[in-house]
Amino acid sequence: MGITVSNISKSYKKVKALQTISFEVKPNELFGLIGPDGAGKTTLFRILTTLLIANEGKATVAGFDVLDDFKDIRKHVGYMPGRFSLYQDLTVEENLKFFATIFGTTLEENYELIEDIYVQIEPFKDRRAGKLSGGMKQKLALCCSLIHKPKVLFLDEPTTGVDPVSRKELWEMLKRLQQKGITILVSTPYMDEAALCDRIALIQDGKILLIDTPENIVKQYPKTIYDVSANNMYQLINSLKTYPHQYSVYPFGEFVHYTDTRLDFNPNDLKIYLEENNLSNITIEQTQATIEDSFMELAK
Repeated sequence: MGITVSNISKSYKKVKALQTISFEVKPNELFGLIGPDGAGKTTLFRILTTLLIANEGKATVAGFDVLDDFKDIRKHVGYMPGRFSLYQDLTVEENLKFFATIFGTTLEENYELIEDIYVQIEPFKDRRAGKLSGGMKQKLALCCSLIHKPKVLFLDEPTTGVDPVSRKELWEMLKRLQQKGITILVSTPYMDEAALCDRIALIQDGKILLIDTPENIVKQYPKTIYDVSANNMYQLINSLKTYPHQYSVYPFGEFVHYTDTRLDFNPNDLKIYLEENNLSNITIEQTQATIEDSFMELAK
């Protein structure tokens, strides 16, 4: 069972949070909604999990309409919101038993579904949830959202504020859950996580910019990108932005990603220009486009 979204729009007074959003998540697909804070990701998740009503459009989740069948949807989906929302004063085990009881099941009945995750937090089962680390909180929240064996799993920015090791572990868990037949819709502002999804939708200001596989989105980038570095990053960025032939200039780690307007671009011309701007230790090397580069291009 997948997800269909057709022309969904949502406004908060004068603010258009979502503007005619349409896409489809195939059954058993790991689909990513990629975009910065304020792009509309959480609003869409709340509509699909029946916590909000859209102003326009239709949507189905696991074959159920979000308006007509909201009770059925709540029985068959798992939802992990961006902010930790479990009971801070209850222990790990108490939280799990509470959510299992709500759905008329037990921890033991669906243990095989959460076993890979639960074994990592079981040593802390008597610890109050509010005293867990960020990574452990996310694992507990994921267990609670899976305890009733949902058909569709919604994860809203699950790795925000989590250390790199826990981020990696969580994505490995999602891959294993996908192999168990669960359809997964995950949102994230981290562009590097987009490559871990089967398909992604890039979203900005409530609008879908592009939907495709991560590989195809990168292939569509229209320019040749160069990694540029120098002895002074701040001065380098400013100098590149005032270069007459610059098309785009974005900081990217220890480099600046630079593209030129000319088809016959000669890196040596740019190097001479930067040296004239009192920069040294200059390197200019061609590099591959990333999802982040593609997003910045589409969001122009």
